[in-house]
Amino acid sequence: MVFLMVFIVIAVLWQVFARYILNSPSSFSEELARYLFIWIGILGAAYASGQQTHLAIDILPPKLNETNRIKLRIGINILIILFCLTALVIGGGNLVYVNYDLGQHSAALNLPLYVVYLVLPLSGLIIIGYKVNEIINPKEYLV
Repeated sequence: MVFLMVFIVIAVLWQVFARYILNSPSSFSEELARYLFIWIGILGAAYASGQQTHLAIDILPPKLNETNRIKLRIGINILIILFCLTALVIGGGNLVYVNYDLGQHSAALNLPLYVVYLVLPLSGLIIIGYKVNEIINPKEYLV
């Protein structure tokens, strides 16, 4: 994540420099910044999910005893795993495959688009790994 953030700052700074100082906007840096922003956002969401810093409505768990809180947490994590498996891993994997099969490339960078979409199944697998760890060790994650 830090590497991606540094890289996007450099790309945007180059874009601003090229546009306002050189009077020649750089098309590749705009596209690169867009793709890096996608990767940062989706991988950041996966990281936030693993660090328990994502947005959550916390009305029911404080009213439950520890055993029921663990059961609720396991149920929620199973639903998250199912969503990530279907939407991110399977759906994102299908998107990667279709773009790989079609051989689509980005306009300015000539980058295969399946590389851009690889972040979907990757982040889905990361979230699933975090949630499986929470199911295996539920007491470590109680709030």
